[in-house]
Amino acid sequence: MAHSSSFISTNLNSLVLNHHHQWTSYGTLVSSPFKCKRRFARSIRALQETEGPTPRRLIDIIRSVPEISRNYFKKPSRRTLFGGISLLGGFYVAQTISLSFGALGVNDVIAAVLCVLLTEYVTRFYYSRTTVTFPIALLNNFKMGFTYGLFIDAFKLAS
Repeated sequence: MAHSSSFISTNLNSLVLNHHHQWTSYGTLVSSPFKCKRRFARSIRALQETEGPTPRRLIDIIRSVPEISRNYFKKPSRRTLFGGISLLGGFYVAQTISLSFGALGVNDVIAAVLCVLLTEYVTRFYYSRTTVTFPIALLNNFKMGFTYGLFIDAFKLAS
């Protein structure tokens, strides 16, 4: 009877399948590779240093994200592109909300109240700031697209 097995190990030379179809690990006879607890002669150590051009730990990568995004959005063309994307995203969300609640005819008033609250909160948040950062400007662009989408849908319903 043939045994099929798959295992991942850093020290594959330490595990040997003998002719009795049993696993041998450093002279110890083990009946199955899945029930055994193997101890390796070499210990696996994590990389502790962050020297070099690329960060290696996850926290270093997460900490570098704000600087990378600041450098990415320094070009005016990219800022304009993402401003347009957020404007069209707001338009799309408004059309989707209007279509889904308008077709069902249920909770129209609650949906309208939530839309007005969202718009008013974003407006207050945007205009209460002394300096406007790029993410806040994107949020305001989303709000403008959202409002525009609701106005367009209202004109469609009125005609």
